[in-house]
Amino acid sequence: MVLGLLAGFALPHLAAILKPWLPEMVAGLLFLTAFRIGASRALGGLRDGISSLKAVVVLQMALPLGALVCFAGLGLLATPLAIAVILMLSAPSLTGSPNITLLLGHAPEPAFRLMILGTALMPLTVLPVLLLLPELGDLKSVLHASLRLTGTIALTVGLAFFCRHWLARDLNERMGRAVDGITILALVVIVIGLMAALGPALHSAPWPVAQWMLLALSLNFGLQYACFRWLMWRGAFQIAAPCSVVAGNRNFALFLIALPASTTDPLLIFLGCYQVPMYLTAFVMRPIYARALTTAP
Repeated sequence: MVLGLLAGFALPHLAAILKPWLPEMVAGLLFLTAFRIGASRALGGLRDGISSLKAVVVLQMALPLGALVCFAGLGLLATPLAIAVILMLSAPSLTGSPNITLLLGHAPEPAFRLMILGTALMPLTVLPVLLLLPELGDLKSVLHASLRLTGTIALTVGLAFFCRHWLARDLNERMGRAVDGITILALVVIVIGLMAALGPALHSAPWPVAQWMLLALSLNFGLQYACFRWLMWRGAFQIAAPCSVVAGNRNFALFLIALPASTTDPLLIFLGCYQVPMYLTAFVMRPIYARALTTAP
């Protein structure tokens, strides 16, 4: 995945070619994840569902509202910085979060449930933020994008569960490794396309890119670390790593279609910068998660 990041910088023409196919590639990645996990493991029990619901409310509603209050108190509510942070916190999990969790050596099912539930509930969790911050764009457009994303995910996951049930109900270890290998290759290809806007910006405006990169790194890794330490302190050892990956890696790109044109360009740069900590999570956060998990009883 690190090679994919480097290729995105070094091969801008390839990144431009792959960029139009990003929706299809992301859907394919989601299909592989759902196929690998299977319906029974993904859905879990009612207790897991309640826990996931609480996590979604905190991550997608409480955190962005808290950030909104802080930025309002500082008089920075209408700045691109505030909008980027609030958007990121309001968004559901990235579709690749279960894959990243799996690469870290942890069970991907909690991250998968958070991704599904968070996307489904996003039209509701985002309402308070949109009402308090009209600068984020038209309410109807954002909700329409969220519902379209929810429908796409539902169809993709449903198809994957159907294929798993009829083609590989009992996935053996060899087949599981094969699916994991294809998933890693898909992640590498996808990140090249996601870096299409960042490479040219890095050459033309390196200082703003550096500032956005610092923000992306701080938000992503900071949220992951804070969430992980909190859950470990609460004794939630089984879900600490998956929830932490989701806390720092969000699918806020779906908001961009509803933003005013004056805020689009800097947020596109931030979107590109945001891919860096996302794809470095499995490398950077691995020793932190592993060291903390050894303290679990």
